[in-house]
Amino acid sequence: MPANDNRLTDLTYYPGCSLESSAREGNISLTQAAKILGLNLIELEDWNCCGSSSANILDKEIAFSLAVRNLSLAPPDRPLMAMCPRCLYHLREAHQRLQQEPETLRAQKRRWGRPIPLNLEIIHFLEVLVRLGPARLKAGIVRDLGGLKFMPYYGCTVFRPPALRKGTYYQGELGHVLATLGGVPITQALTHRCCGSFLSAARADVVTPLVNEIIESAILAGAECIITSCAMCQLNLEIRYTWEPRIPIFHFSEILALALGAKDYEGWFIRHLVDPRPLLTARGLID
Repeated sequence: MPANDNRLTDLTYYPGCSLESSAREGNISLTQAAKILGLNLIELEDWNCCGSSSANILDKEIAFSLAVRNLSLAPPDRPLMAMCPRCLYHLREAHQRLQQEPETLRAQKRRWGRPIPLNLEIIHFLEVLVRLGPARLKAGIVRDLGGLKFMPYYGCTVFRPPALRKGTYYQGELGHVLATLGGVPITQALTHRCCGSFLSAARADVVTPLVNEIIESAILAGAECIITSCAMCQLNLEIRYTWEPRIPIFHFSEILALALGAKDYEGWFIRHLVDPRPLLTARGLID
């Protein structure tokens, strides 16, 4: 992890649909962790869906325009930050297309009636933490993770999607950040295997074997839990696993906020399908 980056203070925050609704515990814990770290998250005003799976299946141009609308709303003088890997992907992909297609850029400017900043920096929350540096994280520790053994689960979207292969991706940093907080990453497992993503709704028969293999690999490697930065991955790993034993699945921001001293964690953990409180209590991380 590089040295501290003091330029990161004000960030435009794009929550996306999942963190705003079904995975709001991830949103709450993220904003608390950011506040503790001295980051000012300014929610993107009047944001809309990034154009993820449903829109892309029905009409890719509509999905593209949805992403571009968000870009047109973003102030160019501060980074646009997302936590959801799919949101990050669609925003970056749309931005890249606008940079490469002048005619498309002009058409989108006419559609939305405002300029679209081509120099806008679009980043993931993990990227923010990397740029802050380990000293900033260590200074904020209230609850050392105390050797908690976790599998950092990246899934397939954070792992350099082909359309954006020339972009900067911080592979391995989920494990590095949590190791800085006292955790022990278990990487001899299927950390980058696709969880099945949105196929979970229509083809559970396809997703369940994928999820079973992922979680079994974590358990066999000695992980006590799985930590992911993707709300869709977290959901699939919880609802589609059919074997025993079961282990907790955390959103990354929950563990980060817990380590940094957030106090209202009870409201997050009761939303989990696999109760994480026995593990955290045994580890002395919660009362």
